[in-house]
Amino acid sequence: MERIILNDETRLTKRSCATIGFFDGVHRGHRFLIGQLKRLASERGERAMVITFERHPRQVVCPDWRPQLLTTLDEKQRLLDEAGIDVMVVLRFDAAMAALSAHDFMGKVLRDRLNVDTLLAGYDNRFGHGRAEGFNDYIRYGRELGIDVVQAEALAVEGSAVSSSRIRRLIAEGDMHAVAECLGRRYELCGRVVHGEQIGRTIGFPTANMELDDGQKLVPKDGVYAVTVTIEGMANSMPGMMNIGTRPTFDGQRRTLEVHVLGFSGDVYDKRLSVEFAERLREERQFASAEDLARQMRLDSEAAKAALLLTQRNIKYNETKI
Repeated sequence: MERIILNDETRLTKRSCATIGFFDGVHRGHRFLIGQLKRLASERGERAMVITFERHPRQVVCPDWRPQLLTTLDEKQRLLDEAGIDVMVVLRFDAAMAALSAHDFMGKVLRDRLNVDTLLAGYDNRFGHGRAEGFNDYIRYGRELGIDVVQAEALAVEGSAVSSSRIRRLIAEGDMHAVAECLGRRYELCGRVVHGEQIGRTIGFPTANMELDDGQKLVPKDGVYAVTVTIEGMANSMPGMMNIGTRPTFDGQRRTLEVHVLGFSGDVYDKRLSVEFAERLREERQFASAEDLARQMRLDSEAAKAALLLTQRNIKYNETKI
């Protein structure tokens, strides 16, 4: 897949069938849209293009707003590539672009610079200054500008439309199985192992303290999770459990992300980890002693193994063809 950062010099010569959006999570709803885009592009002999943004457009309009991302830009690129997109165009959304009307955006950006011949509009997607115009306006502008505008269908899972905001709510609730149903894969956090207080080592459960690659990435609800862990330099993932919280048994004050890889021993300091969430096992809670915590962690490790085995057998979200 080709990645293009839009700048003043960008003038594409090949015609494309495009859709536009932030595509946070590249979830099943997005991939349903991408499937429609690829079919339409193939029918018309054009490239399948996704137009997205370097940062969330709302950050320009509301500078104090901080997003809670499901995917970083690099993760988004990888997922779009896996979905079979030909070109990803990244817009550097700024005040000047935010001021463009939908008509001017379609003419000056989509037609003149990106050579978009066909625009597949998401069923609820709006663009242009103030997002004041809708699909019928896009059709009218398209006729004036020589862009064929087609409306996409939406995907529903269990009767509800799949959306990034719905997935964020589920992550905040810790419902990681429902999250995976909507994403079409397990939710993932990536980061580097940093020095911690090494308390876990003293009770027989050494943990890797994880610092996220992107501080804007959404972290699930505090608690203990069954996870799979991929360590930089190692090909295969391994079972593990992760604690998200403040470690109240040891009077912790700062929220930490601690990963214990089951059956693994080795130095992972400064290595990158990828952690995928299978299931939330329990709330984080305070124990009377380190021994009581160690006893519970032995139970947690068995629960994590069982949860990972069960979810591996019942991954319905990977069986659905989109």
